[in-house]
Amino acid sequence: MKSSILVAAATASCAHAFVTAPVNTRTSVSTNMALIDGVKSAFGGDGMGELDSERETPIDRWMGWNTKKDAPQQSISKEPSDFVDSMDSKNYVIATLTKPMGIVFEENDSEIGGIFALELSEGSSAETAGTVRPGDQLVAVGEKKVSGLVFEEALGTIIDSAADEVKLVFFRGPSKFLYGPAGASQEWLDAFIKGE
Repeated sequence: MKSSILVAAATASCAHAFVTAPVNTRTSVSTNMALIDGVKSAFGGDGMGELDSERETPIDRWMGWNTKKDAPQQSISKEPSDFVDSMDSKNYVIATLTKPMGIVFEENDSEIGGIFALELSEGSSAETAGTVRPGDQLVAVGEKKVSGLVFEEALGTIIDSAADEVKLVFFRGPSKFLYGPAGASQEWLDAFIKGE
């Protein structure tokens, strides 16, 4: 008799394990709707709404998913507004000047090398000629390329020149466009200096 009571008790406890608890359908439906409303507010009603500017990622900008629908699309490969093409001969100046030239040169950052015209002395041959401007990068002295050389070597090339009139080639633009990744190739510069 004991074994049959035990089996009946075990059966009764197992039966309760498979009975589902009463479900409050109002709560679960409202929870689901709140979740959907949250997704709609995050992504917009149509799924492609405006992104919050703090949540915009580079992929969003690349795909054209700007934070503002009316915002102009930006090109990824847009060149900087101050870009000066160092492989365009129009951006170079050739000046033939008599010594003393009256140009005060300054060295670029040591990682880059090269020198540029810092200022022109008043009444000097450089100022009178009007071809050299402050900020011009010295590229060549005569037929010798000096771009990228340290200050003493580049200036020494001018000083060592035996001629009274010296031909100087300048790049009219910032050093980052002459020496950086956007800079002219050495082959192009060599051909330009030789007049090819």
